[in-house]
Amino acid sequence: MDNLGTGLLLMIVGMITVFTILLVVINLGKLLICMVNTFARHEEHAQVSLQRAIADNDSVVAIKAAVKILTAGKGKVVKIEKLS
Repeated sequence: MDNLGTGLLLMIVGMITVFTILLVVINLGKLLICMVNTFARHEEHAQVSLQRAIADNDSVVAIKAAVKILTAGKGKVVKIEKLS
């Protein structure tokens, strides 16, 4: 019976340790996402002005309509780049 008690105690301590480490990893991931999102917002403004300079209005409307049809309204055009 002594070995069974030691085994159960070891299992419980191990499970608590894994759970704690997973919580730390999850919270660090959320913190990293928040930090990246705050710094990435500055780049959005530059992309919007670049999009206006790249394509004429008819092309943008056609691309947005195609994306809307293909994705059943769930897709969103974020950036348009001209391939060389």
